[in-house]
Amino acid sequence: MASLNLLPHPPLFSSFLHRPHCNTHLLLTPKPSQRRPSLVVKSTVGVADPSPSSSSYAGDTSDSISSLKLNLLSAVSGLNRGLAASEDDLRKADDAAKELEAAGGLVDLSLGLDNLQGRWKLIYSSAFSSRTLGGSRPGPPIGRLLPITLGQVFQRIDILSKDFDNIVELQLGAPWPLPPLEATATLAHKFELIGSSKIKIVFEKTTVKTAGNLSQLPPLEVPRIPDALRPPSNPGSGEFEVTYLDSDTRITRGDRGELRVFVIA
Repeated sequence: MASLNLLPHPPLFSSFLHRPHCNTHLLLTPKPSQRRPSLVVKSTVGVADPSPSSSSYAGDTSDSISSLKLNLLSAVSGLNRGLAASEDDLRKADDAAKELEAAGGLVDLSLGLDNLQGRWKLIYSSAFSSRTLGGSRPGPPIGRLLPITLGQVFQRIDILSKDFDNIVELQLGAPWPLPPLEATATLAHKFELIGSSKIKIVFEKTTVKTAGNLSQLPPLEVPRIPDALRPPSNPGSGEFEVTYLDSDTRITRGDRGELRVFVIA
């Protein structure tokens, strides 16, 4: 991914179609004057007995999914998007994500690409446990050498233009008595499907826009590093798999094992 490497969240629910019952009743009832008993002939061809369990299965599945989503949100809450995660926290978050992924089934973006559309908020990244913005790739450290405070992180996806933007809110420290510098960095990418659930993104440019007291300054476009000068660890592109997707939650796993959880913003 790009320098900040934020690839960094809904399955396709099955439809349960119930065919109408085919009970056919043929009633042959003579006139009362004939004083003959009624003859009732019932056709049993195609008769399907009501099944209470099947009619409630979809509802039960939905309740289970909702419960697993709450478990995942609980596992990642209080971790500052992964920056404060311990080894035990990483394991619990991964286990909760695997349970939801298993319940949701395989994701097929060729049928449900529309669900990617929108602005997604990152609520957890296992890559942040390395205490760098780049995760397992090179990136500026948080709270160590540089006074950088990470704000909200978003992904903006447009399925028509194939735009895939990582948007990062940052606060940069400044010498006293100057106030911190607030800025928003947008890492623009293009994306393409390379499988039923796998996405490849290719970096295009980084734009930095100041906020707060300096919001009147024009955006600054950071020059792109030429491919020949890029280190092997930062190729300018990345791949990840969407392992769970519904209308408000998305889980992805990166090409280096990074687990990321998003909710629709």
